[in-house]
Amino acid sequence: MRRTLPASFALAALLAVSVTGCAVSRDQSTVGQYVDDTGITARVKARFAEDATVSAVAIRVETLRGVVQLSGFARSAAERVRAEALARATPGVAGVRNDIVVQP
Repeated sequence: MRRTLPASFALAALLAVSVTGCAVSRDQSTVGQYVDDTGITARVKARFAEDATVSAVAIRVETLRGVVQLSGFARSAAERVRAEALARATPGVAGVRNDIVVQP
């Protein structure tokens, strides 16, 4: 004998999915925004790799809702400033938070 789900159960399941959406993680918006942020991070890292003054290995890049956060260590204040400038000039970047520490 085949059992069917009540219509109210199906409606409740549909409502739960539509209300919660497709959140990637806590405080992350949607899957689309996550994909956009991942693309921004990749573009910033690529710019670092192409630039002779910025160490792409020593500086960490994370993006959330278009805001890029830079962290890690720089060899000089000039490298720190250059990394921020490269990030700001990257398409899709809404803002930059520069937490890079200059090593003495």
